[in-house]
Amino acid sequence: MGIIKRLLLKFLWVAVVFFGITVISFWVIHLAPGSPTDLETQLNPAVTPEAQQRLQALYGLDRPIHEQYFSWLGRMVTFDFGQSLSGDHRPVWDKIKERLPLTFGMNVASLVLTLFIAVPIGVLSAWRRGGAFDKSMTILVFVGFAMPGFWLALLLMQAFGIWWNILPISGLTSLDYPQLGFFGKIGDLAAHLALPIFIYTFGSLAGLSRFMRTSMLEVLRQDYIMTARAKGLPTRAVIFRHALRNALMPVITILGLSVPGLIGGSVIIESIFALPGLGQLFYQAVMARDYPLIMGSLVLGAVLTLAGNLLADVGYGLADPRARRVGGES
Repeated sequence: MGIIKRLLLKFLWVAVVFFGITVISFWVIHLAPGSPTDLETQLNPAVTPEAQQRLQALYGLDRPIHEQYFSWLGRMVTFDFGQSLSGDHRPVWDKIKERLPLTFGMNVASLVLTLFIAVPIGVLSAWRRGGAFDKSMTILVFVGFAMPGFWLALLLMQAFGIWWNILPISGLTSLDYPQLGFFGKIGDLAAHLALPIFIYTFGSLAGLSRFMRTSMLEVLRQDYIMTARAKGLPTRAVIFRHALRNALMPVITILGLSVPGLIGGSVIIESIFALPGLGQLFYQAVMARDYPLIMGSLVLGAVLTLAGNLLADVGYGLADPRARRVGGES
């Protein structure tokens, strides 16, 4: 009963937080100057003020903001995010579904690569503290923190796409993609996504490896680690059997909080490389003041944020059995 009560309270809290996020987001986007009808009216000198008012009424923008919000919330509960107010006026969810696989796939690949690279770097840097490897990785970390992603993207595009002409620098596929075979298509996609995924990974690698190093140093100072080393246990056993699991706890938190970056972190990179993902779609929606599409993207980001927190809790339980016991006793 304790576990069920804890889960119910957690889901109730998630619902309250989600409601608060939607309220604030809906209010903030309406504070921005401009309107979804500006692109259709301001560039056409023949449009009369009466026509502008009719267009505002057609989109429901003439109603008070609280009425607009509860109308949107009632549709959202039934998973109806409305229709886009710009471009082709298609349903918002259809446009998001088209862009979701690319953004999700790139970020998942980046998270996996970051995890498998950053954890060993952090562990070795902590174990060989002050050595040549630790110093070189420290320099790499500072470079990763200091270098903006968009600037690194432009440098790599210049080097690999223009000087050496090794990798494509724009779009998702080549012009001859339909004529390629199965493995040719995979290779073409991999070539187009190599630079974006590298930039995602490099930007996350610096911070995560540093967190892993700091956490590992704290664990290595604990008495039970000293005891294990005094007993003559092999280095591999001390690190991977006793120290690593406890040192992973802060890293799990960072990974859980990285989930919302599936959308937010993709805006700049997808715009630079002209990739048809959620980040580019969100940027276009903001520029057009497409309120339904903006809210659909923000709702997806909120869901990913809350899901990341839940996944972090699950990761705590997997990495530390004491967290499971505490949850069962509560």
